[in-house]
Amino acid sequence: MSRAGRYSPRLLRVWRRNLVVYRRIWKVNFLVPLLEPLFYLLAFGIGFSRLVGDVMYAGQELTYVAFIAPALLATAIMFNAFYETTFASFVRMYYQKTFDAMLSTPLSLEEVITAEILWGATKSVLAAGLMLLVIALFGLVRLPEGLWVLPLAFLGGMAFGAVGMYFTGITPTIDMFNLPIFLFVTPLFLFSGTFFPVAGLPVWAQIVAWASPLYHLVELSRWAVMGRMESSALVSLGYLLLFSGVFFGLAVRAMRRRLIK
Repeated sequence: MSRAGRYSPRLLRVWRRNLVVYRRIWKVNFLVPLLEPLFYLLAFGIGFSRLVGDVMYAGQELTYVAFIAPALLATAIMFNAFYETTFASFVRMYYQKTFDAMLSTPLSLEEVITAEILWGATKSVLAAGLMLLVIALFGLVRLPEGLWVLPLAFLGGMAFGAVGMYFTGITPTIDMFNLPIFLFVTPLFLFSGTFFPVAGLPVWAQIVAWASPLYHLVELSRWAVMGRMESSALVSLGYLLLFSGVFFGLAVRAMRRRLIK
């Protein structure tokens, strides 16, 4: 079968299956993206902002809360997609045997994996929408331009959903996800321009930050929310598209080795 023949609209049924399950527990899942930005904004607004003061970013002086608000959107996009395609997908694959059941139908492996990544991106969009609402209530979003965060959330969700699915394909047990979280997600969270401007770092640290997919997502989120960014929007978009494509291919290959005996 050709690569094109491995995909069909059937993959939307896998996506819909995850939506049906999510609708049963949406009230619990609704609280985290709603309250998380509120807690962060209160903590940083009341605490750190008095210590840090204003921040110089892209030639403009900003309050610290205004600086980190778009970054909180970007990190929420990353966390929602990554955790959905690691822990949640691993449970469906290993414990519930949902993937085995799906592969006994006309669904191809590519369709199952693509639908999982799409669902992770969908959860990122939902979380970003809720966080955008909270941040907007604080007057930290320019509207309607800030709504560009939603398509950016889908792109970021695809990127981090793909890399999360890749780790699911190579991680032997669910406990071992501590390694990619500690070695991959945590450094991205801390050193991608989320809590301090990258322009003030040494050159070597700026290069490392530039290689981070979260850095580009944070930059694009700041562009959407407040109309400013340090890098190029086209470069950041291109980087995320390339990152998504590369890890999508790696994810499908890793899951094929794991599931097809």
